[in-house]
Amino acid sequence: MSLNIVVLAKQVPDTRNVGKDAMKEDGTINRAALPAIFNPEDLNALEQALRLKDANPGSTVTILTMGLPRASEVIREAMFRGADGGIVLTDRTLGGADTLATSYSLAQAVKKIGNYDIILGGRQAIDGDTAQVGPQIAEKLGIPQVTYAEEILDLKDGFVTVKRRLENGVETVKAPLPCVVTVNGSAPECRPRNAKRLMKYKFAVSPSEKEKLTDERIKALVESRPELQLKEWGAAFVEADPEQIGLAGSPTKVKAIENVVFTAKDCRVLDNSDQALEDLIVELIHNHTIG
Repeated sequence: MSLNIVVLAKQVPDTRNVGKDAMKEDGTINRAALPAIFNPEDLNALEQALRLKDANPGSTVTILTMGLPRASEVIREAMFRGADGGIVLTDRTLGGADTLATSYSLAQAVKKIGNYDIILGGRQAIDGDTAQVGPQIAEKLGIPQVTYAEEILDLKDGFVTVKRRLENGVETVKAPLPCVVTVNGSAPECRPRNAKRLMKYKFAVSPSEKEKLTDERIKALVESRPELQLKEWGAAFVEADPEQIGLAGSPTKVKAIENVVFTAKDCRVLDNSDQALEDLIVELIHNHTIG
């Protein structure tokens, strides 16, 4: 049985390198100040998608990502590992979206894709840690959802069987297709890049990227090979309601932000007493180092 698999992937700022310039004054992330990476748990989801593809010949894996045009980097990375292609949902009007607006926009794009059997994505993104987008997409599409997935055990006869890793144990559930499955970081790591696929797809570009190509030979190569042409969709193309996308569709508002940067300027030696430790904890809470 061949499957049409959609993987939701996000290009996120590397939060391991957060500094004083990581946030803008309006409370949004200054993405230009941080290196961009493939969201880690989305890679776990990609591996589950590729395993389904391996087990079901003729299946296709399509990456759907929303962000700036440079988000096509995650599509290429996924193609190097086994995905077949992808779509960048990008539009100025989508900027500043919270999870509600993001899930609506992505759900509209999934509807535009149309024929899908299963949607996979990471449990959450490291730049928000909300774990809300996947479940919200399922609700907006009106299809079942399975969260905290650690492994897809079986898929046949219109049902998927999933092992879930919960806080106090493991459970196995079965859900009808189509459905949304969000995958934990405890799931198997994604396979590495394949050298042959890297050479084959390294020139895959979106329309925005193709416009910036200066080498005419590469541009001609891209234009002659459909598999190197990544799709780029806007809000109007997916028929998104302007009132439900971007800042306009985001009820979450940042009231205040506080940037705490740890620096090792000095050290302190405490005497061996409970009072000294208690005083230190109170001081650290008071200056927002902890708490």
